[in-house]
Amino acid sequence: MKPTNESSSSKPGGGLAIQSSLFLLFAAMLTFEINLMRLFSVAQFYHFAFMIVSIALLGFGASGTALTIFPALQRGDPKQRLSQSAFAMGLSILAAYLLTNHLPFDSFSIAWDRRQVWILVLHYVALAAPFFCSGMALGFLLNAFPQSAGTTYSVNLLGSAAGCVIALLAPAYLGGEGMVTLSIALASLAGITSSFRFRQFANWKCHCERSARSNLLAKTGSLLWENRPRNGILRIVAASVLFLFSLLDLGLRFTGNPSFAFLDLRISPYKSLSYTLQYPDSSVIHRQWNAFSRVDVVRSGGIHSLPGLSYRYLGPLPSLDGLLVDGGDLSSILQSSSDSAFVFFLPNSLVFHLRPRAAALILEPRGGLDIFTALALSSGQATAVEVNPLIVNVSPVYDDPRVQVHVESDRSFLRRTGSKYDVIVLSLASSYHPVRSGAYTLTENYRYTVESFQDALAHLTPDGLLVATRWLQDPPSEDLRLFALAVTALEKENADPRSQIVAFRGYNTATILLKNSAFTAGELSSIRAFLAGRAFDLTYAPGVQPDETNQYNILPESTYYQTYLRLLDADPREAFYDDYEYDVRPPTDDHPFFGHYFKWTQAPQVIAEFGKAWQPFGGAGYFVIVALLALAILLAVALILLPVAITKYAKRDTRYAIRFPLRNLLYFGFLGFAFLLVEIPLLQRFILYLGQPAFAFTAVLFSLLFFSGLGSRFSDRIPLRLSLAILVILILLVPILLPRLFAWTLGLPLTIRLGLTTLILAPLGLLMGVPFPAGIRLMKQEQAYGPGNEARDSSIPWVWAVNGAVSVISSILAALLALTFGFNWVLGLGALCYAGAWLTSRSDWPSDLRGRVDHGAGGSP
Repeated sequence: MKPTNESSSSKPGGGLAIQSSLFLLFAAMLTFEINLMRLFSVAQFYHFAFMIVSIALLGFGASGTALTIFPALQRGDPKQRLSQSAFAMGLSILAAYLLTNHLPFDSFSIAWDRRQVWILVLHYVALAAPFFCSGMALGFLLNAFPQSAGTTYSVNLLGSAAGCVIALLAPAYLGGEGMVTLSIALASLAGITSSFRFRQFANWKCHCERSARSNLLAKTGSLLWENRPRNGILRIVAASVLFLFSLLDLGLRFTGNPSFAFLDLRISPYKSLSYTLQYPDSSVIHRQWNAFSRVDVVRSGGIHSLPGLSYRYLGPLPSLDGLLVDGGDLSSILQSSSDSAFVFFLPNSLVFHLRPRAAALILEPRGGLDIFTALALSSGQATAVEVNPLIVNVSPVYDDPRVQVHVESDRSFLRRTGSKYDVIVLSLASSYHPVRSGAYTLTENYRYTVESFQDALAHLTPDGLLVATRWLQDPPSEDLRLFALAVTALEKENADPRSQIVAFRGYNTATILLKNSAFTAGELSSIRAFLAGRAFDLTYAPGVQPDETNQYNILPESTYYQTYLRLLDADPREAFYDDYEYDVRPPTDDHPFFGHYFKWTQAPQVIAEFGKAWQPFGGAGYFVIVALLALAILLAVALILLPVAITKYAKRDTRYAIRFPLRNLLYFGFLGFAFLLVEIPLLQRFILYLGQPAFAFTAVLFSLLFFSGLGSRFSDRIPLRLSLAILVILILLVPILLPRLFAWTLGLPLTIRLGLTTLILAPLGLLMGVPFPAGIRLMKQEQAYGPGNEARDSSIPWVWAVNGAVSVISSILAALLALTFGFNWVLGLGALCYAGAWLTSRSDWPSDLRGRVDHGAGGSP
């Protein structure tokens, strides 16, 4: 279908105005999408951030369906349509943020409060609206300029890559709320930009110098809007007002002045920050954003967060400030002058009791409790590795001259350093979360994997100690997985876990010690005396007897000791994991989900408690993903088949016919599945390599989108089937080559690792950008001709809907499969989908789904 603007249609991709506007529009879209994930991580919980990807793809799929069902949306001036979409996107970003912020969804009460279901649906619709608008713009341009699909798709991807960079750099200056207004500003600017006629700008400028003032306004309107001047000018004025509002907010935030209160982010009442602010005289004394977190410091006399402190300690508690990251995971900030008497009664003090002159390495100490303990109990050097610079800046214990501070991820530091330590402390960096809630099922945690423990063991002296503490849960789960991790790591190092592990518990925490050699009789005697003096119960030690356990924090049975012993004695070990009521297999770098405990045997109990248990979504966060997958499949089927059904049965008098070929359905469906099945496991894999989800998300997305943009731009010069074949081979090589590359380079500085990430992903991204625009061009070449030899509609919006709809399924399916089977399995499935696209790209594949669907009086060609 020809666009009405001939000057635009004569240029590749519609000309400079359209390309500039499209670039800004998708920069705004990716900036908003990435920031939305950050906002939901702070205001709600991690699994809500995961839902943003599926919501964005739902908006894209719906835009293709709308363009197919309503052919009138495919007609019109491209600049006008793009301006409308950009302005609507800017408004919808503001509306969606205000709605979700001021009408929050309560996941804890959804089981008995049916209103929450409708609020969740409303959130879905509102949050999908900005992505629907951007999808409408891209879908329209792909349909208007099919022969320039490579250029159009390239500009879209390059703009998206720019949005990734903006989302990484800007939050430190604008905060999360400011990123919303920045997205609005970019979208509004896109709407204004698309209204310019760049070719006429020079002539207009000269004319303005000679024009009377009364004529100047008319010429300005002509420059800004070509069709329907009144509506066009009104839209540009409205977009300009929205743009200026955004600039005002951004200016206030950048200069550190208070901005509009109605934009302030509201935190869920179930987050730790909300609870902490309920303490008497509590107040936030510091708040700061960076690219991957928001850090709050709360001052209150009611903060007493000292995990594992023995009830035998009867002295005064120190004055503490509360440190919270993303509104959760409260940890303590101590002053260097605080009384240290209490540290003798903390679980981790045992290692310094055994090694009083230890050179200690503390990994991710957060507020610094373990640093404070090391300084109080050991005369040796303390080395602290903390990944978040905002935390280092607010906790005074990092300023102690006896502490050597490294701001990087612990895995990177361990791969880089050649030092050996007497003690390594894996600090408890999270608050208590019931495992049955499933709220942290999707969280990747590379600190608690078999490979991580092996790295730590490799940096211990021959008699060195590794200590880790987790929250105690009944029945054993979190602590049992920690024990299984220790056992597996030692076995992989050809060590004897029976003689090199000691485990004990207090009333709310469980602690485990690993030694690089067997515990001696003297050490075991010292450990028993230490535990008895602090009322800690042994749960495992070499030679421990049943009557030595369950002495102080008494339970009906010595469950933890019995369970640990069963795990050690199990042969094969998999039989124990299969029979146990929770999934407590030790996580690996390919499956780093320490918080995922769900097994299908729990399903009857979860269902029975639904509506009765006070847990998000009634418990078992795994069910949330399964329910989303079922919903995504229904929505995808509707988005794909609705245009087919309406087109077939609608009684409209039109000369056009729309074809729905089977090859197009399969080809673009395979592409929709494949892209996300490759992208999402790569995102999760690179969290280990780059240390933070935000860095991984930005670097991986930028690399894939940027090079996919280049691939799209030159897709007419790259053979389609050859590119797909090479792509399949490269994806299959990723699980083999990537772990080795990580092992060799993980210790390099972050900037070098970011550069290597771009280089590693460049070939994949380049090839992943070829198939979609190449498929659009093939459709254009194969389209039928109606009466008068005029080109008939080749259903390009429909394949845009197909691609977006199956991507909704793919994004959720990738997360579900990664939880169940691991990242490598998901990558293999992505390669299989690209192989399916290769197969369906054959010229002899059957062409039609059900022949050709004609409507009206189009007739046959």
